[in-house]
Amino acid sequence: MSNITFTMIKPDAVSNGHTGKIIDDIITGGFSIKAMKYIHLSKEKAEAFYGIHRERPFFADLVAFMTSGPIVAAVLTKDNAVTDFRTLIGATNPEEAAEGTIRQKYAKSIDANAIHGSDSDENAAGEASFFFSAFEMH
Repeated sequence: MSNITFTMIKPDAVSNGHTGKIIDDIITGGFSIKAMKYIHLSKEKAEAFYGIHRERPFFADLVAFMTSGPIVAAVLTKDNAVTDFRTLIGATNPEEAAEGTIRQKYAKSIDANAIHGSDSDENAAGEASFFFSAFEMH
């Protein structure tokens, strides 16, 4: 079990002005921010990050959405980080997300769902290193 996870505040939540509130929810949820950056993904970077989904029918729409505006990428720390963060953000579909979760409060749809959270310790490490150097995460 790792004590890091990776998150991205997605373009919909950034453009809707929810970045500060989401960061506050993350900190209130007991997470510390180890690294964070505000960036606009290029098509190439988005395709590389979501490469595992390349053959899926939603891939092109996902890349278009994730490049539609800036994101906030962050590495977070906490004991049991991956599991606890998935609980904090709620179900992928905001209509199914528990009351008080980030997606229930800020997401508009299953596609524009405000935030990404790693789904395993292995993916958290890989996703964090995709966006941040070892120096930035020290």
